[in-house]
Amino acid sequence: MAKKAKARRVREVRANRALDALPALSSLTELPAFDELKASDAQREAFEEARAQAGEAADELVLGYVVRLDRGYPAIVCEDATFRAEFATRLTKGDFSRVAVGDWVCARRPAAHEMGLIERILPRESDIARWRGSNRGERQTLAANVDLVIVVQQLGDREVDFARVARSAVIVRDCGAELAVVLSKADRAGAAGVARDVAALREVLGTDVRLVVTSAGAQGDADVAAAREAAEACGVPFGEQGVRDLVPAGVVAIVLGESGAGKSTLLNALLGRNVLETGAVRASDDAGRHTTVARRMVSLPDAGVIVDEPGLRSLPLVGHERGLALVFPDIAHEAVACRFRDCTHTHEPGCAVIGHAEELGYAGRRLDAYLSLAHEMRASRQTLDPDVVI
Repeated sequence: MAKKAKARRVREVRANRALDALPALSSLTELPAFDELKASDAQREAFEEARAQAGEAADELVLGYVVRLDRGYPAIVCEDATFRAEFATRLTKGDFSRVAVGDWVCARRPAAHEMGLIERILPRESDIARWRGSNRGERQTLAANVDLVIVVQQLGDREVDFARVARSAVIVRDCGAELAVVLSKADRAGAAGVARDVAALREVLGTDVRLVVTSAGAQGDADVAAAREAAEACGVPFGEQGVRDLVPAGVVAIVLGESGAGKSTLLNALLGRNVLETGAVRASDDAGRHTTVARRMVSLPDAGVIVDEPGLRSLPLVGHERGLALVFPDIAHEAVACRFRDCTHTHEPGCAVIGHAEELGYAGRRLDAYLSLAHEMRASRQTLDPDVVI
């Protein structure tokens, strides 16, 4: 018993130290208020069900949503407070026990306690997730209950990485959210580069894809002016207001992109002040270092809410065939008519995809992106552990 008591005290000391190292919630003025988001009918019904099962302790339960994750201690906003929370024991032992930013939860707030206790994660309307790990990996939820995913891709001397944007689009559509693409640092690409990259993305993702071009340069800079002119000539909004228009009040968005793509710089501009830390990119490979370390929600003035996510170095595709078909419906439609069910659309006789590529106008970058992503998903299925559930 003495050893157990000592171990418990050690855990308590470590937990208190971890909590002391976290930023004070009162200093996080960018967090959204409770009335900026709205729980769905299904989420409210699940909360009322939890209250009904709680008996005399029902008054301690509150409906809230997770606005920030720091080292295992979520920050939760409810109708009258913002507080840190731990996890109920029965939740940590359940199948659905990993909370994400954007989750609506049923939390217990015992009287005279600063910390709350998450009792239940309420049903998710959307689940923005990626595959993490190899053949024995798992799906990692990046954010829950998100309406829109904004993929930030930096511009430069070389053509935009349209393959990565297409990869992001497949994951986004498979997860049940809408997609928009922000092309950042446009002043580095010049007018010709902006026009080139807008055309490339429209070729791959279709002309209906929502695009915005931004620049971190000074407004009077000649390169910025040239980039603005090129974007407007392509019919694409330029600047932070274009991004703000993507996220009106009541909409929840998440910003995804590689480290160094300019996500935090963009959000600082939208907030009108330097709330989020930014960093420089390496000159050798134009890559950035992680500056965002906590997943967090940010409330935009006179607009909606954005989830700031640490830069993602990889977005593996496992089991996203539905998303692939949603992003490339024309190619997926033709693939059904191929002679062989396992057709790779590269060399097989009777391949409808190859046969109609030029005729239907999806040859080139669009077809290349589809084939590359489809090949990756076939390969991932062959190496996936059979006990792993997609």
